[in-house]
Amino acid sequence: MTSPDVTATRVQAVLDIPLHRHLGMQLRDPAHPPAGIWFPVDEAAQNQAALLHGGVVYTFLDVAAFLALLPSLGRREHAVTHDLTASLLRPVPAGARVDLTGSVLRRGRAVAFLRSEATVDGVLVASAQVTKSIVPIG
Repeated sequence: MTSPDVTATRVQAVLDIPLHRHLGMQLRDPAHPPAGIWFPVDEAAQNQAALLHGGVVYTFLDVAAFLALLPSLGRREHAVTHDLTASLLRPVPAGARVDLTGSVLRRGRAVAFLRSEATVDGVLVASAQVTKSIVPIG
């Protein structure tokens, strides 16, 4: 487990990724990052049909899974995506707010299995099974 300061630094690093900032990603609860994230389906997140771009929701399903796992990572551990399988269940229109949450299904020494869900107004619009490899860091 990491200290609150280390966790806060790691969360800020996720928030500071230029793509995440460009797409308007925000923490659902800044005091509790594992609660997930949200973003608006504005112009940067839309496809040519003015609907949520699938690649954007894939990206944020992965981020939500990472934030759910983060409290269980040690000071010298990081997690990288090994596999992500997502299902896009319904189109999301421009202007919608997409909320994403992640949960840890099982965390082992070297691998973690996670689930992420994206909702709009409480309706499930996408879900993912995410496998992350736990890797040592400096």
